[in-house]
Formats: sequence, C-alpha cells, structure tokens
Amino acid sequence: MGAAMRRIHVGNALSAFGLGFTVPYLYVYVAQVRGLGSVTAGLVLAVFAVAALIVLPFAGRAIVRRGPLPVLLVALVTAALGALSLGLSASATTVLLSAAALGAGQAVMQPALATMIVDCSTTETRSRAFAMQFFLQNLGLGVGGLIGGHLVDTSKASSFTLLFAIEAAMFLVLVAVMATVRAPRAPRVEEAPGQSAGGSWKQLLGNRAMVQLCVLGFVLFFACYGQFESGLSAYGVEAARISTSALGTALAANTLIIVVAQFAVLKFVERRKRSRVIASVGLIWAVAWAVAGYAGLGHGSQAMATAAFISTYALFGLGEALLSPTLAPLVADLAPTGLAGQYNSAFALVKQLALAIGPAVGGPLGASLHAPYIVAFTLISLGITVLAVRLGRQLTDVQNQPSLARSRVVTQGRAPADAVAAAEA
Repeated sequence: MGAAMRRIHVGNALSAFGLGFTVPYLYVYVAQVRGLGSVTAGLVLAVFAVAALIVLPFAGRAIVRRGPLPVLLVALVTAALGALSLGLSASATTVLLSAAALGAGQAVMQPALATMIVDCSTTETRSRAFAMQFFLQNLGLGVGGLIGGHLVDTSKASSFTLLFAIEAAMFLVLVAVMATVRAPRAPRVEEAPGQSAGGSWKQLLGNRAMVQLCVLGFVLFFACYGQFESGLSAYGVEAARISTSALGTALAANTLIIVVAQFAVLKFVERRKRSRVIASVGLIWAVAWAVAGYAGLGHGSQAMATAAFISTYALFGLGEALLSPTLAPLVADLAPTGLAGQYNSAFALVKQLALAIGPAVGGPLGASLHAPYIVAFTLISLGITVLAVRLGRQLTDVQNQPSLARSRVVTQGRAPADAVAAAEA
C-alpha cells in the first residue's frame, strides 16, 4: 500500500468516524434538546437524503473535470461548516440549512474518495483496496457512535455543540491530511479520445452492464441498508418483541461480523466470478429474512426470538462483507477512461435513492404487516440472485473475474473456451 492509498484510507476512516459521531443523535438533538419537535427532526433526516440527491449528479461532472481531490476538499469544508453550524443552531430554519450543508458534503465525499482509490489501484489490487475501505468505514462508524454516546447529555445543549464542533474539527483535519495526497493523475474526460463532457451521462446510460448494475445496486441497498433502522427494527420491536438493548446488540453483531469476516472472505471473493458472489449474497439474505420470519412469526421462546433476530443482522453483515470487494471495483472496471468519477457518483446516487425509499416503504410494512413484509423481502433477496446472474452475461471475463488477467490471456469480450485453452497452451 503506497503513501497515497494510506492517506485515502485514513480519510475514509475519519469521515466515517465523523458520521457515526453525530448522525445517531440527530433526532434527539433536534426534537428534544433544541425543542423543535419530531416533525422538524424528521425533516432534518429527510434533508440529508434530498441534499445528496441534488448534489451527486453535479459532483460526478466536477470529479471528471477537476479531479477527485479538489472536489473532496470542497466537500470536507462544506461538511465542516454544516456540522459547526448545526451545533450552534437553535431555530428550525438554521437547523435545516445546516443539515443540508452537512448532508451534501458527506454525500460528495463517497464518490470522491472512491475515485481516488480507483486512481491509486489496479484491477488486480482494487478488490483489496475497497475491502479495506469498507472495513475502516464500519470501524469508524462504530467507534464514532460509541464515543459520541458517552459525550452527549440530553439535559445540556452544550454537550451536543461540543459533539458537532469535534466533528467539524475532524473534517478540517481530514482536509490537511488529504491535501498532502499525491495520487497518480488519471486522464480527465477532455483527454480521453472520443469522449465529450456533454455526452458522459448519455454514454453511461448506454452502457447496459452499468445500467443493470445500478438496478441491482438499488435492490441491494433497498433490501439491506434501507431496512436496518426502519422496517427491520420496527418489525423486531412489534412482531418479535425485541427490546431496545437487543436491537443495539443486533446492530453491534452486524458490525462485528463485517470487521471479523471482511478479510477472511477476501480470498474467496477474489477467486470467484463477481456475479456469482453477488448472487450468493441474495441467497444469504433470503435466509436472513427467513430467520427474521421465525423471530417474529414463530412460536418459540423470547430468548429464541431474540437470538434469531440478532442472527438476521449477522447474516446481513456476512453479505455486506462479500459485497464490499465486489460492487465498487466492478463500477470502476465498467467506467471508460476518465469517467470513473461520473460512474462512482451515479452509483452513489442510486444508493441514496434506495436509502430514501427503503425506510418509507419498509417502515409501515415492518410495523404492521409482519408476514407480508417478510415474504416480500425474502422474494426481493431471491430477485437479487436472479439480477446478478443476468448481470454476469453482460460482463467480459476479466470484468467478472479480474484474477483471470493474472493467470491467463483473455480476449476482449467473451472468449470461447477453445480460444482460452489455446492461449494457455
């Protein structure tokens, strides 16, 4: 790992730490500490998603034109100002404006950092680099949430002001760290032959493999992250009678499985076709939803229901560990020269859409229609497997399994078996 990649990973960890430091306490801060009510608190959470949806299409173009580092630095400064302002805000208007700045800055960080990883890695090392990114992100979120929880005091607004001030300082420290990165200069869209800035979105939409990957990504994020803190938690509380402490244990189990399993599964992932790895995640998550069904709809003891519910989150974590070295590298490998930023931003936009729609759909279902909720998301998970198999037919051999590039000569496109055998000979 070179010096540039080390700094990028530090950036990923610090940005995740800042996110975990404050986001879990936003609702309590706005609704109770500032006394602005549950409606305003709900709007603040919605503003995060809306701000991301607005800025991400422009962020992709900016990364393509200017490079990821300048865009990242602007995003960090914007997020720092938003965090500091949020900690000082006392009215609904200033809280919403501050949340918009913080949400926009944090949204742009993701594709900018992902593009820097692409610029500093090769097809062969990319899976490991993105696995490290996901590992550090989860570690940062967990540590940030743990420390933040010990600093806040709902009876003292000053404790939350301190929390947001530390988050702002963290982003500014990250500005200083990332400003020292000397990443390889990837070709920009103006330098890539046959590519024009105005036609980049049209070209992306014309890439069938990328479009199918975006559809698959939406379903993945909708069925997993879009349910964690909404539909699935509501189902656990209402149907399985899970206590809040058990829900916290389930979330901790999810993070623990990711941290423990991430590098254990990496070699398995690197030697398999990406489409098959994603298809296996759909099967694992279908089992997870079936286990959740037992927790809420079975007739076992409360202890068994709690254990099953925690196991559901653990199985989701295993699937996430398989996806982290698979999805992001595949997005990068599908991007034409100079357009990695555009493709990363488009995929981040798809994720944000899923995270915005997922809770709105899953929350009411999980809270009241327990059996239909489990059946629907079990079928959606099986749909992930079907979509992944279909995606595999659109990928070249090396895109689907980069390890082939190291072991044998593969022709562009889908090489016949006899041609591959001849090349190996």
